[in-house]
Order: sequence, then C-alpha cells, then structure tokens
Amino acid sequence: MPGACIVDSRCRLEPAGRGVATAIEADAPWAESLTQLAGVGPTMLQKLARLNIYTVSELLFHLPARYQDRTRVTSISNLNHGVEAVIEGTVEHAEVLIRRRRMLIVQLNDGSGVITLRFFHFGRVQQQALTRGARLRCFGEARDGNFSLEMVHPEYRRVVAGKDAIEAHLTPVYPLTEGLGQPALRKLVAHALKRLDEPAPRLTDLVDDVPRECRGLSLRTALLYVHRPPPDADLALLAAGRHPAQRRLVFEELLAHQLSQLRLRARARELPAPAILAQGALRAAFVSRLTFALTGAQRRVIDEILSDLAHPYPMLRLLQGDVGAGKTVVAAVACLAAVEAGYQAAIMAPTEVLAEQHYRTFTAWLVPLGLKIAWLSGRLKASSRDHALAAIVSGESPVAIGTHALFQEGVNFRDLALVVIDEQHRFGVHQRLALRDKGRQDARLPHQLIMTATPIPRTLQMTAYADLDCSVIDELPPGRKPVTTVAVADTRRDEIIQRISRACGQGRQAYWVCTLIEESEVLQCRAAEDTHSQLVEGLPHLRVALLHGRMKTADKHQTMAALKAGNIDLLVATTVIEVGVDVPDASLMIIENAERLGLAQLHQLRGRVGRGDAESSCVLLYRPPLAALARERLDALRRTSDGFEIARIDLELRGPGELLGTRQTGMPQLRIADLARDQDMLPEVSATAARMIAARSPYVEPLLQRWLGGSLRFGQV
Repeated sequence: MPGACIVDSRCRLEPAGRGVATAIEADAPWAESLTQLAGVGPTMLQKLARLNIYTVSELLFHLPARYQDRTRVTSISNLNHGVEAVIEGTVEHAEVLIRRRRMLIVQLNDGSGVITLRFFHFGRVQQQALTRGARLRCFGEARDGNFSLEMVHPEYRRVVAGKDAIEAHLTPVYPLTEGLGQPALRKLVAHALKRLDEPAPRLTDLVDDVPRECRGLSLRTALLYVHRPPPDADLALLAAGRHPAQRRLVFEELLAHQLSQLRLRARARELPAPAILAQGALRAAFVSRLTFALTGAQRRVIDEILSDLAHPYPMLRLLQGDVGAGKTVVAAVACLAAVEAGYQAAIMAPTEVLAEQHYRTFTAWLVPLGLKIAWLSGRLKASSRDHALAAIVSGESPVAIGTHALFQEGVNFRDLALVVIDEQHRFGVHQRLALRDKGRQDARLPHQLIMTATPIPRTLQMTAYADLDCSVIDELPPGRKPVTTVAVADTRRDEIIQRISRACGQGRQAYWVCTLIEESEVLQCRAAEDTHSQLVEGLPHLRVALLHGRMKTADKHQTMAALKAGNIDLLVATTVIEVGVDVPDASLMIIENAERLGLAQLHQLRGRVGRGDAESSCVLLYRPPLAALARERLDALRRTSDGFEIARIDLELRGPGELLGTRQTGMPQLRIADLARDQDMLPEVSATAARMIAARSPYVEPLLQRWLGGSLRFGQV
C-alpha cells in the first residue's frame, strides 16, 4: 500500500517495510508543531494543549460537535423564534440605550421586515461601524423581543450587496476551551485542511478493509466532508454520528485501539512467567471443607485459570461475576495452586473494608490448611507492619492481602507468582503494574487475575480488555433470591423508618447507606453521622451502629464483627460497604439520595442483601423532582437484577467512563468513536485487527501512531 501516514512527533516508529518508511518520511510535516500554521504562537499552543491538540494531525481529528447552516440568506419576514439563520440588510437606526444595563440597539431592514440587533458588550470601533446605511450580513438565533424579533450578539460583517458570496458549506461548531473562540479555531482547521493538498495528497489510507457503508471513502475525503459538509448534507445523520464519513474515521480509530490491545497481549506472551503445576492436594482439601458446593460456572472458570497458570508466560485473565456469584472462592483456588507449587500470591482490594473482608474470609479458609496470611494496609501500626513485611519477604506468609499498601516501597516478596486484583476498575493501570512488578525476577513476571463484580458488556470487552482473556461466572449459587426493589420519595422517610422497625423486629438486619453528590469522604461521613444520630433517636428500641471509611481500623473491625454476629440491627454506612460485605441476615437496604449514584454502584449496594433465606428488599430513597437520566437509572434497577443487563444499560446511559474507570486507568481517550454509539462496528473491527496481526501487516504501527501518538501505550509490559 503506497503513500504516507500521519505520525505523532512525540513517538518513535518501530522498524517497518521500506514502503511504510517512505510514507512516514513523506508525511513528516504532519508531525511538526502547530506553530507551522499561521497564527499559532506560545499562547495559542497552550490553549490547544488543553484540548489535547499538539500536532496538525490532532487538529484535523478534532471534529465538530455540530453544524450551522450559513449557506443561504433568510428574509427577515420568514424568521421564526428559536431558529438560527443568516440575514442580510441595511442599518436603519443605531443608538446606545441605558436601561438596567448599557446596550447598543441596531435596527436592520432587508425590505421584507425589520429585526433588532442587541449588543451588551461593544466598543467605540464597533459602534462606529454599525451606523445608518451600513449593509450587514448577520448570523444568530432569532428570538421574540418586546416589539419584534431580535438577535442578541449575532456574528456579523459588512458586505457589498450582490458581491459577497455566501458560505459554500455548513459551518462547523467545534468543542472549545477558555480563551479560544470558534472563528480562531475554524481558521486554524482551514489552514490544516489546505495542507492536505500541498504539494500532494499527504493522508494515505492504511486500511482497505473498511465497512461496506464506508467503501469508496478515503480518509482524506472523510475528513474534508466532516469538517466542511455540503449544504445538502444530512444534518440529522451527522448529529447522530452515523454519517458514512464519520463512520470511516470511527472505524479506523477503533481499529487502532484494538490493535494496540492485541499487540500488548502478544508482547505479554513473549515474557516468561513461572509455570504453576500443582498436584491439587491443597485445592481438594479446601473444597472438601466448604459448606457449599461449587457451581458449574465456578468449576469451569477454575479450569480456565489453572490451565493459564500452567503456561510459562503470564496469565492475563479478567474474571467477571455478578454480585454474589462466588468469585472469591475461585480466587482462593488459584492462590492455593500457586502456594502448593512453592510460590506466593497477593490479593489487592481498593478499600480497607473490602480488603478486610477478604482477609477474614481467607483466614477462615486457609489457616485450617496450615497457611499463614499476611495483612497490609496503610493504617497498620509500625510494629504490625514490620511483622507482616518480614513474613512476606521470608515466605513465611505465602498469601498476602491488603489495599494499595501492597505495592508501596519496602514491600518485598520472596517469590510472588500470582497477583489477584479485586474491583480492578478502581485501580489505575500504573498501580496494577506496580504490584505486578513486585513479582518481577530476572524478567519473569507473575500471573494476573483481575476480578470485577461490575459486569462489563461485550462491547467493552472487545475494546478496553482485548489484551485479556475473559472468564464469566454466569451462574449464581442455588438458593439466592431476587431482591425486590422500589423507588420512594424522601418525603416518605417516616414510612421507611417504620418499615425498618418491623423488619428488625422480626429478627432481620438492615443497612442505611448515605451518599453525597460532592466527591468528599469527609462530607459523606458527616452525613452518615447525622443520619445515624437521627435514626438512633427515631428507633430507640433498635441497636443502630455507624460505619465509614474514616473510622479507626479497630473500630471498623469491631463494628463488622458485631454486625455479622447479629449484635447490630441497623448499620448506617457510607458507600464503603459497596463491595465485600457479606451478612446473610441482612434483608433490607435503604440507599439515600439514590438518584445521585450510577447504576453499577446501586447494583453493588443492592447486592449486600438477599444473601440469606429471607425475602429481601432494596429501597431507593430519592429527592424529587427526578431528572430524566436519574429516573431511567432507578427504573432500570427496579426492572432487572441481572448485572450484565444493568451494565449494558449503564453503558448506554453514561458511556464507558464509569465502567472502565478511564480517568483512573489513564486509558487513551477516544477522539472520534463512542463505544456506546458505535458498538455495532466492534465485531468487524475485531476481525480486521486479528487479520492484520496474523498477516504481520506493516501498517499496524503507522495506524497506532496516527491515532494514539503519545499515548502509546499506557499498559506497556
């Protein structure tokens, strides 16, 4: 495939065929700084950097959010309220009025009618230009005024009747940043578009196998169309992101991300890891002591994991399972395989409550088998921490459990062969890699098992997790009953308190979860403390306790132990109990301000009840009136208890950010594609990427550089 490609000046290309190298050399101007464009200096560079635009190529891939139709002049008599339009006429009258504020009022007449132009911010030069007899062409939104239609702060310029041509294409409206207006950005994009043909076409197609709807559209043609659609373009199709020109760009961007994941996976398999070949004696002893039978799904997933562990390259497996599906048991079997083979295993959780839950569970399971469990958290006393560190480095503790404290400096393992990461979307990629690197010995890496109780739709698996093998526990343990979910306005708070009184009077336990819209643990804890005081006063006959993340570790341990022992009737808590809390007698969950939480988090909280024999309920307490999006979320939670269906709905409602934790992980942001909107393209994207990798296409690297540039690659192995 001849020609050139866009590259990013912040990255180097790996060796490729001569044809590709020639293409890259010919395309060198695209890697140059934006200062090569007229009007770009240090100040403009800073503004563009806030939009993640550093090169000419990135400027071209900064696409319009919508369009304005300035291709025709509308007569004033045909204007309607709320419609944007171009008008042209002569200034009849202009004056400065001082009412509640100073304003410039201009009367414009085009022969069919008169409209008022109203300016609140103006200078002397502008006032002198807008004088009687001046002919103006204006663009703005017509609004109903006191006596006639008006436009407030329209864009305008002076014209000569019959000589100034109208716009030949729809006008793009770009995403902006502070200090950067549409005219300036449109001018820069126009300069960049001109470079596509100077002195010869510089944007070569690196992908021939595009979807049927995009065939015949080169990347250059698609870019030109999206930046400058013709007057007859289908605006509805463009607004929906479904125009073939947009889809051509989307396909290539998704392909680049898919290729980066597949390449990462291939490179990981080139690295050595300990082949864990356990005989299974520990596993058999462990399973025989369980008070329940493993489900078929659990046994299937265990076989997949043990097969991976036997390979001499690192396992990279994502374990998905709905709330209560039994992922922890599977993780324990994997850890026992590592221990029996003479290695160590580490389990990391994002919160102390979840990590402590794992520590108690693993202690109950593994200590009877003769194993010592080490515990690490940021709040351990120095003496306890030193003891744990010594047990880990000596190998006395073959299993270590903790929070992010596991990967801090000073933590050293004797021979770490397996890393289990729970609720992975809460950790950054760099944090996960830091723990993995604790097991690096002579370039040998530990195996990784990444668990999540937030099911990930297949569309996201095919993109964000294409470098991982995926296992799904799609079967709940027998006897789990669905949780009845209702949404109730907080004006009925007294009714809910009486419901708690009745449930606890029958020997059941309940949760009351407090949330706040602010991202502040301090404020959230304060809200929980206030609610706790109110409920203690309102339910004097019940044992009401409090739990939040800022409590001392010993106090949290004591509270959780009392809850599990049945010595607490009602636990008031923050969202710290979202995961890891397992109390079979808890049958009632109250979630305050439920409208402020996402579907995935609501589903996780609801999963804290329904773990025993009793009928369980979840009350979503909201403050009316509900916004449309919040209503959709609460309705979805009432309709289904299927975590995978909830994840699918959550993806549609909020996009992939929450499910992926992209802000935390540092995953390169998609410039053009939208995983929720464009998920129908993913099967074809995956197939094309697989073919290119299998054929060792020399165009893989240019594609990666074109679309990912300096972000290549956050997850390097």
